[in-house]
Amino acid sequence: MKNLNGKTALLAAAATTMMFALSACQVDQTQEGEMPDVQVEGGQLPAYEVETAEVDVGTRTTEVEVPTAEVTMPDDPEHSSNQPQHETPPPPRP
Repeated sequence: MKNLNGKTALLAAAATTMMFALSACQVDQTQEGEMPDVQVEGGQLPAYEVETAEVDVGTRTTEVEVPTAEVTMPDDPEHSSNQPQHETPPPPRP
C-alpha cells in the first residue's frame, strides 16, 4: 500500500466528508426550467471518406431435420379427453 503524505490525506478526508455531506442532502425543484430560444444560421456538416470491407452475400440450400412435438392436455373438465392429439407437421419442402 502506498504511503499518503499529509496534503493527500487531508484532500482524501475532505472528499470523503463532502461525498457523505452531499449524499445526505435533499433537493426539491422549486421552479420549472425552460430551453432558450436559439437561431442557427450557416454551418457545414463534416465530410467523411469511408473504406469498408467487401462482403459477398449468397444463398445455399440446406436440409434441416425438424423435430415433432406432442402436446398432451391435462385432465380438465373444459377440455374433453376425447379430442385427438395433434402432432406438429414437418415443414414443406422447397
